[in-house]
Amino acid sequence: MSLHLTTSEHTRLRRLKIVILSALGILVIALWHIQVRQGEHYANNLEQQSMRRVRIPGVRGKIYDRQGVCLADNAPNYGIALYLEELRLTGNRRNTAIDTWKAIQQIAAIIGHPPQIDQHRIADHLYSRKALPLVAWRRVDEQTLARLAEAGARLPGVDIVVDADRVYPQGPTLAHLLGYVGKAEIQSEEDELYHYYLPDLTGKTGLEKRFDELLTGRAGGRLVQVDVIGFKHDETTMREPVPGGDLKLAIDLRIQRAAEQVMGDTVGAVVVVDPRNGDVLAMASTPDFDPNLFCSKITQANWSSLLNDPRKPLFNRALNGLYAPGSVFKPLVAFAALEQGVGTDLTLECPGYFELGNQRFSCYMGEAHGRVNFRRAIRISCNVFFYQLGLKCGYDGIYNMALATGFGQKTGISLDGESAGLLPGKAWKRQTFGEAWRDGDTCNIAIGQGALQVTPLQMAMLTATIANDGCLYQPRLVMAEREENAAEFQEIPPVVVRRMHWPADYLALVKNGMRDVVQDAEGTGRLARLEGVTMAGKTGTAEYGRKGAGQKHGWMILFAPFEHPRYAVAIVMDDAVSGGISVGPYMRQLMREIFAGEGNG
Repeated sequence: MSLHLTTSEHTRLRRLKIVILSALGILVIALWHIQVRQGEHYANNLEQQSMRRVRIPGVRGKIYDRQGVCLADNAPNYGIALYLEELRLTGNRRNTAIDTWKAIQQIAAIIGHPPQIDQHRIADHLYSRKALPLVAWRRVDEQTLARLAEAGARLPGVDIVVDADRVYPQGPTLAHLLGYVGKAEIQSEEDELYHYYLPDLTGKTGLEKRFDELLTGRAGGRLVQVDVIGFKHDETTMREPVPGGDLKLAIDLRIQRAAEQVMGDTVGAVVVVDPRNGDVLAMASTPDFDPNLFCSKITQANWSSLLNDPRKPLFNRALNGLYAPGSVFKPLVAFAALEQGVGTDLTLECPGYFELGNQRFSCYMGEAHGRVNFRRAIRISCNVFFYQLGLKCGYDGIYNMALATGFGQKTGISLDGESAGLLPGKAWKRQTFGEAWRDGDTCNIAIGQGALQVTPLQMAMLTATIANDGCLYQPRLVMAEREENAAEFQEIPPVVVRRMHWPADYLALVKNGMRDVVQDAEGTGRLARLEGVTMAGKTGTAEYGRKGAGQKHGWMILFAPFEHPRYAVAIVMDDAVSGGISVGPYMRQLMREIFAGEGNG
């Protein structure tokens, strides 16, 4: 049968062909435009959508002592990781999580250690970080790594990863000064630049905190190509992180260790400075703690133990401990009185007590010393002499001298959280108690009691100022810095806070009295005497707590050698019989160790 089309039907058919051909032509042109002309544009978009930016923290800078001994370092932290893109099963995320947990259990059986993560951690990782390896074990030892290597062929998708841990090679030594680190908070503005943010370590306390900006390295990064599901497909480019800068401290590790060993378990503090430049050679607070406990997240058991210890091992007594100074404050009172015009030949009677109105102020243990001059008053620490000396001087003179030598204010050491102490004044008493200043208050301050509170660091700096004839330095804890990628350290010069301009005869009187404290048979610090080295010092005993309870802080300050001092030392004990009896032997042992290390002992 033949098909006959009318003329109109042929016309419609031709028009349909034109429409179809035109549509095909438009489609071809569109495809050419998309695939050829704009192909590179869409390829770039596809590549960008499949890339993930991963932040890699920089290695933290190191901290050294003055001799170049490393005090804070970094160590490789080996971990066992699983690459989930090699473990995933077809199906949903739950199947991959189950399979991953089975693989972890298999690894645990091989290495003999339970996993450090659970199934919830796996699920979280699959949700937010699947392009990164899942680290199931951290801080793995060499023996465990060897077991894993033996079974490597049977464990697809398993690998060893390495990052840096902060470590403190000297253990508890210098714990309060160095401080410790923890994971940094994610910075929101920087987080927006990365799909996966691996945070830096950041200083939480001590030098680690104060110099965090210098010590923290510059982060690097890598681009990871992922597939449509989000698993790692390839690693393309890498920007290497830059290590942080370094610190060199004025601390001498040998002297620091000696100070800590001498104190042992005794609750207290030791500060040793160089009076020639203000260098802090040692600063010990006991008891201490091991900052390595904080290198990873500290366990709840360890944290509770530190917090609940009644001796407060986390507390830096050298920097923050507030103590009444007792008689170690008397050399300052002597300078104040001399500056106010009291004669160097002053001699006073000590019957064992001093009466002021209806108040009676006792000498230590009620002992009567008879006729006492300036030098002997320092040597035997006669309270009655200093009660009267304080009144002759007037409290304004004592207050101004104490203020000039750094009391009631921070020393400016390179550590956060330093205590300023308390230097009570007339305005302070009126504001605090609504009372006027009385002569009895002056008597108490003259022997280092009353509301006066000082830190061991402040007392060490006063001792250094006396030793060097009146130059008050800012304590120099950090003596040099090295910026990232720099070859050499840049020295931080000593800072002079004030020159006291004490006359030579005033200095001779006070310093000779302090020499007698140690070297004379009558001196209260004679138990600190060391054969072959002439030393000068002052002991102190300060009552604290409820009146009459018998609780006493024990003090001793000392500088040596007498003629050309290289060391100025302050030691305080939280509980003591007296400064001379309790602290003197500790001071002797410390100075023996210091000079023995020099070859002078």
